[in-house]
Amino acid sequence: EKQLSRGNMVLTDRQRSDLHSGIYEYLMSQGPAFQKAAEALAEADPNASAKPTASKTATSSTSTLLEKKWTAVSRLQKKVMDLEKQISQSAKIHGHRPAANGERRMLPRPPALHTLTGHRANVTCVEVHPVFTVAVSGSEDGTIKVWDHESGEFVRTLKGHTNTVHCLSFTPTGTHLASSSSDLSVKIWDFSTYTCVRTLRGHDHTISAVKFIPNPSSLAESSDESHPGCTHLASASRDHTIKFWDFETGFCVHTATDHTDWVRCLAVKQDGSMIASSGNDTSIIIWATDGDRKKTCELRGHEHVIESISFVNAPKTAKVHERGSVAKNIEEVNDYLASGSRDRTVRLWSISGATCLSVFSFHENWVRSVIIHPSGKYIISSSDDRSIRVIDIKANRCMRSIEGAHDHFVCSIAIHHTLPILVSGSVDQSVKCWALE
Repeated sequence: EKQLSRGNMVLTDRQRSDLHSGIYEYLMSQGPAFQKAAEALAEADPNASAKPTASKTATSSTSTLLEKKWTAVSRLQKKVMDLEKQISQSAKIHGHRPAANGERRMLPRPPALHTLTGHRANVTCVEVHPVFTVAVSGSEDGTIKVWDHESGEFVRTLKGHTNTVHCLSFTPTGTHLASSSSDLSVKIWDFSTYTCVRTLRGHDHTISAVKFIPNPSSLAESSDESHPGCTHLASASRDHTIKFWDFETGFCVHTATDHTDWVRCLAVKQDGSMIASSGNDTSIIIWATDGDRKKTCELRGHEHVIESISFVNAPKTAKVHERGSVAKNIEEVNDYLASGSRDRTVRLWSISGATCLSVFSFHENWVRSVIIHPSGKYIISSSDDRSIRVIDIKANRCMRSIEGAHDHFVCSIAIHHTLPILVSGSVDQSVKCWALE
């Protein structure tokens, strides 16, 4: 059929005739106000009013042919946009060649396995149980919720805090859970009975972080299967201090005062030999956990508040990197520390060298949570840009990005060191579970 061009439109004679008929039918359906416009169209193209599809008696309550086609086009446009988004997301995930040795990377990928809802306010923190398929979440609603991350089922709610729960930490064996809050307390929960067995008080302001300090030697010497695997824990506060507590007695055994502002986050090495702290003063301080718990070094480089820090939680058999400025063996990997800041960067540090090894600028907003992957090869980060990103340390690139992981800021992420699961919590009040593949 002959092609007719009108501006940017290219229609066949039949398509053009059908379009005129549809317009005429629509104008007639709109009542007397559009009568003259319909008559003008019929005068310009008599066939417009002669087509069987045109109905001079159509009313505004019936759907005309033009309206049906218009709504169909809108639906198709939305479907196309959704498909383009899925293709783009898939390209980011699968667009890189797999490891030459066929090794499975075990990295998070969409869609989420489960979306867990129940909190009545922002989810501030998440953690995974070291043994069971259990995740816990803390919220501004003052509660801690326990979930089965394998089935996606809600288990129970732990109530005891009277203000925002900021941080959660399990003992190495998972026998106990610690929680810190704006109510100026740290609570210790027996995870076999879900009861609060001790409340620690001593800070003068919000307690932003709490971490159990592993003590492998005490666990090895004990034949008790219920041994927690630690003898101390540490807490960080807006009162600028870090407190060390005796797990058995609940007494504060040391208070560190080297920070000059709000201490927001803590990280503990897997062997419990050192602890790192950071916050609003943009410094990262490394502390020895034995003896006098003195400061061993200080790391500087971030230009804004540091929201999260992380040591690697790597199995002893982990295979890491082969060459370059990154670790060659597991001892060097255990020397790594990652940090995430409101300056929108993620940094990788060498503790022994007290130097910044790499700066990664892949996020578009504050970085809220960072984890070094158990393999030591990647850093996983979450941000106020609503994404979860995977950074390849060796290649210095973002190799995977889950855009729109949540509908709001992604405040916290936690990864299991052996099970293929990553958990995230958000200001959208939900917790999501992501499979590692």
